[in-house]
Amino acid sequence: MKNIKELEQKYIINTYGRDPEETPLFVKGKGSYLWDEKGNSYLDMVSGLAVNILGHCPPSVVEALQEQSEKLFHCSNLFYTAPQVELAQLLVENSFADKVFFCNSGAEANEAAIKLARKYAKLFVDEKRYEIITALKSFHGRTMATITATGQPKFHHGFEPMVPGFKYAPFNDLEAFASLVGDHTCAILVEPVQGEGGVHVGTEEFIQGLRELCDEKTLVLIFDEVQCGMGRTGKFLAAEHYGVQSDITTLAKGLGGGVPIGAMMAVEEIARAFSPGDHASTFGGNPLACAAAAAVMKEILQKDFLVYVDRKSQYFINELQGLKKKFPFIKEVRGKGLMIALEIEGDGREVLKDCLKKGLVVNCIGGNILRFLPPLNIAESEIKFSLDVLEGSLSKFK
Repeated sequence: MKNIKELEQKYIINTYGRDPEETPLFVKGKGSYLWDEKGNSYLDMVSGLAVNILGHCPPSVVEALQEQSEKLFHCSNLFYTAPQVELAQLLVENSFADKVFFCNSGAEANEAAIKLARKYAKLFVDEKRYEIITALKSFHGRTMATITATGQPKFHHGFEPMVPGFKYAPFNDLEAFASLVGDHTCAILVEPVQGEGGVHVGTEEFIQGLRELCDEKTLVLIFDEVQCGMGRTGKFLAAEHYGVQSDITTLAKGLGGGVPIGAMMAVEEIARAFSPGDHASTFGGNPLACAAAAAVMKEILQKDFLVYVDRKSQYFINELQGLKKKFPFIKEVRGKGLMIALEIEGDGREVLKDCLKKGLVVNCIGGNILRFLPPLNIAESEIKFSLDVLEGSLSKFK
């Protein structure tokens, strides 16, 4: 068989910039570990960018997929399917929402949220309203609308003109958001905990203030919980830490435990703006994906599951704070739950490469921020191993 990496370079469009010499070829995953084609094992502290929240090939999800695959792969949304309804019920009965729309990714979920917010405003508030305020350093997806909503100019470059109707304000700056509200504003869209922007945690004053601002100005409040939702922060939804409910919340990544699926959840008042034909997704609510997601939901809703996420988070963050005291080039440790960042002075990619050589998969964003998104059911002993490897790599860093 020809070398997979050579074939990848020949046949796949280069959008990820993988280095053939340094990037492993993974062929197997189980629990918190990955194996390459040479049999080397790696502790995965990224979990597919917050996707594999129960680890790789979790038995409950494998069983659900196997069982559903013998019944029905796919059916048009012109008809009813049981897995879709079961998943919707699990999401609604364990959240603020009244209704759910299913799609295939976080970008699609945010696209649906943008459309719903605009449609609601035009139908029930003021037909002149269409603008949405988002945060700088945010990330909401790669479609034209969601990339425009993303408050990072580097993602816009080369794709101009952007979609009209978006304004940006600094994250955690309530006054700046309020100053941008005008006659055309219909919604505010933020991540309660920013992910791709560097793991920045929303303050209580900011998140609660946005809810009050939206109530005062009759705006739709949208929380993008594609990365910080599904128990990642120690609560099912990150908004629960603030005692705040959105009007719309988007989920994806961890929802399917490795199977592509997205969801837009909304309260009835807002959801009523969509009528048949307003929005759709051919694969949205696919029976296979919904069966997998229902299995994931049942796991994370088990008693004390999220309590243990919080305990492991406290241990991890405390140990990283200890490393900060030891290494003066560590600027900050921040995060919530098992969504954690270690910001350093210098090129974090050098630390990443050294960790990878020692069997530890971490992520680097912005060039100097090491991000940790481990499976939510990771063992404390596995966290300790990652800390030992990380300390060794940091000790060589200059």
